[in-house]
Formats: sequence, C-alpha cells, structure tokens
Amino acid sequence: MRPAPTILHLDMDAFYASAEQAAKPSLRGKAVVVGGLGPRGVVATASYEARVLGVHSAMPTAQARRLAPNAAYLVPRFQLYRSVSEQVMELLGRLSPLVEPLSLDEAFVDLEAGGAADDSASARRTGERLRTAIRAVTGLSGSVGLAGSKMLAKIASEQAKPDGLVLIEPGTERELLAPMPVRTLPGVGPATGDHLRRAGMTTVHDLAEAGEDELVRLVGKAHGRGLYRMALGLDDRPVVAERDAKSVSVEDTFDVDLHDRVRVRAEVERLAVRCVERLRAAHRSGRTVVLKVRRYDFSTLTRSETLRGPTDDPTVVREAAARLLEAVDTTGGVRLLGVGVTGLADFTQEDLFAQAADARELAGRARDPEPERQAPESGTEGTGPAEEEPESAEQLAARRWPAGHDVHHAAHGRGWVQGSGVGRVTVRFEEPGGPVGRVRTFRIDDPELTPADPLPLVRDPVDYSSWPASLPKSRSGPVSAAGEESRP
Repeated sequence: MRPAPTILHLDMDAFYASAEQAAKPSLRGKAVVVGGLGPRGVVATASYEARVLGVHSAMPTAQARRLAPNAAYLVPRFQLYRSVSEQVMELLGRLSPLVEPLSLDEAFVDLEAGGAADDSASARRTGERLRTAIRAVTGLSGSVGLAGSKMLAKIASEQAKPDGLVLIEPGTERELLAPMPVRTLPGVGPATGDHLRRAGMTTVHDLAEAGEDELVRLVGKAHGRGLYRMALGLDDRPVVAERDAKSVSVEDTFDVDLHDRVRVRAEVERLAVRCVERLRAAHRSGRTVVLKVRRYDFSTLTRSETLRGPTDDPTVVREAAARLLEAVDTTGGVRLLGVGVTGLADFTQEDLFAQAADARELAGRARDPEPERQAPESGTEGTGPAEEEPESAEQLAARRWPAGHDVHHAAHGRGWVQGSGVGRVTVRFEEPGGPVGRVRTFRIDDPELTPADPLPLVRDPVDYSSWPASLPKSRSGPVSAAGEESRP
C-alpha cells in the first residue's frame, strides 16, 4: 500500500454505446444496445438509458429486446472503438511510463512513476485534468478512481460512475470496504460469493472478522490468504506497463447450427486467417494452434497442434486448424467455432516455406480416403450431413449492411445503417457533431451506396501535443467524505 493515492484507474463510461451516441446525433439521450443482433447474440454494452430498463452486458440480445423494445440495437464498430482507445491511451502515456491497459476502455496508471502526482491534492488535480482532456479529445466521458493500490483504485472508479472522480484517502481503506458486499473484491465470482454467503459472510467486514485460517478452510490456501489481505485493504501489486498476452484467438457463434462439413471447414479457415491478422497486428508469432468447437448440444471440444516453430504464416495456421477439424465429430451441428494461437513469441520460424510444405504433406496424409466420403450412389440414402440451406436475401443484407455501420451515398453523403430487410436498407444521413439527419431507404444493391470507415467523434479535437502542462485545470466541486466529486 502506498502512503499517497497515486495509482489511477480509468474506466470509460459505457464505452461502445457512448461512442455510438456521440457518432449519431439522433441517438443522444436514447437507449442504445451494442452487441450481436442474431438469435444467439449477446449484449456487449448498453447505454445508461438502456440500463435503467434492465439491460446489461452479457445478457442475451433477445432478452434485451423484451426489456427495451424501442432501443437502438447496433453491431459493434471495433475500428472506431480502437481509434478512440488509442487517443485515450496516448493521453495516459503522457502522464506516466507505467500504463497498464486492461481493455480498450480501461487502464491503470502509476502517477508517481511519471511525476504527475505525489500526494492527494496533486493526484486529484491530475485526475480532473485527465477527464477534461479525454472529453476534449474524444467527446466521451470517463470515470477516475485514485487510491494507494490497484484494487482500491478500481473500486473507486466504480463508485465514480458515471462521469465522476473518487479518491480514497490512505488510512480509510478498511472503513470504506467494511460494508461492501464480498462480490466487490476481485476474484469473488458468483460461485465463491454463494459459498461465502452460506457460511454467513456477506460483507467485506465479515471476511476480515472471520480471519485468515477460516477463509483458507472455506476456499483454499491461496484464495483464502488473498481474500483476507484484500478484506484488510492490502494490495501490493505494481502497475505493469507490458502485459504479455498469452494467446490470440477469434471465434464466431452462428445463428443457425452448421451441418455441412464443407461449410464448417470454410469457416475454420476464415477464422484462422482472421486470427493471423490479429497476431500480425500485435507483431507476434505463435507455436501452438488451437481449435474450439461448440456443438449443437453445447458440448465444447478443443484440439491443439504444436508446430515446429513460431509462425505468423496464414497458410500454416489455416492448414493446422483444418487438420484439427478432421479429428472432431461435427455430426448434429456446430453452433460455435474458434481458432487461436498460443505459445507466443516476437519472432517467426525462418523456414516458413518448409513448414508450410510439411503442413500440406501432413494434411494430405490426414485426409480420409474411405468410400463413405464419396457421393452416395443413385437410389441410396446418403450417410453424410444434410446440405446447408443458402442464405436468404435478408441474411445477405444483414451481413453486408450491419445495423449501425457507416455508409456513403453518392448523392446524400455520409450516414449509418438503421436496418435492412425485404431487399431494402434504411440509412440515416448524419455525422458526429451535426444535426439529426434524415432517413432514406434504398435497394440493398444500390450501386451508389457503399460501406465507409467511421468518422472521428470530434471534428476539431484540442491539440494535446504538450499534455499535460498546457491543459487548464478543472474546477473541483465539493468533496464528500469518501473523496467523491459531487455532480449535478
């Protein structure tokens, strides 16, 4: 624990949904849900207007539609979110060399390491100025927590939501934590929380009173000791600038189970290429290829193959994933497929051509030459899987024109897709920072309508090249006992 609250935790408020509201003037102040829109889709983020109606992340989209039928349901635009995240992370990097990103919208910062703060007053000023800078550059709000440890800084940022700042003064940790539910502590999930509840422990105070020996008896040695330390407010974990990824993976859940073996293989190869794209974007290579298959009955199988050396060759990864698929029974249907690479390194196997040739040779040996793979003779019943039905016009339209994504029309300019179906696509023509736009409908094959890249959320962002010295200090509001800035 530090004697000063110089660890900062930033968490952007409803990041995906807030970015969509900022980009689309017609959605400001309205319920917005971002996530998968198919029958098996899951909510990624919901705006605060949607959360009031009971919608939350990880909820099935079908359930969200029942709770908020009038909300705007949008497909994620990760290109936009990554762009905004890079702007935010650059601001954080100017505060300190020790920035630990946890996701696109969340990070820890060691303010002391960058000389940005050394006591409560300077930490608060830095946090306030950071929030001002983020809004000026991105148009979005973020909540800031400040404390003497990572655990407490994250708890503080949760208390600060939305669009606030909470500072936990060193020495007040136990008093602050005592009445909080046990699920507040990191690592206490539903199962552990229920186990502790049955033992009569529902608050952090209960854990501290129970003592280390009792917690070890209930949840095991390592977890019990960690819980007891956290209940006392003790956390010595440093902010780590480089969080080394252990794997890179991609996966897709299908609205309708896949039965056609050829289609399944094609999807695996497509995912393998996407996985390699992510691998190369991270400037990494990998040694072990992993295939994940979730079948119609929700049973999940994983298969892996370790290569001769690390690679970022799409041919090698694609063919390894295809070989792994040969060992998996997909009879009955597949609802999810995933391809990943582990054993990451920052170099690649030098002899990639030889490795690719080896992969092709192994693939040839692995192919099953048995007669049942041939087409059945006329007049006999085939034993192979049923042929996959072709996609409907509505499915093709949804794939080409995802709800919420950017488009450009030769005559009407920039806009975004409100929805598609029955051979039509509906577009609202508006841009970030502009007025609410008009809605028009076109045929899905209109040659004048094309997909487009997202526009910046702020047209003329503040120049932060000399951040943090050049930005004016924010005016502090009255502060509560817990250190929370009051908000109107």
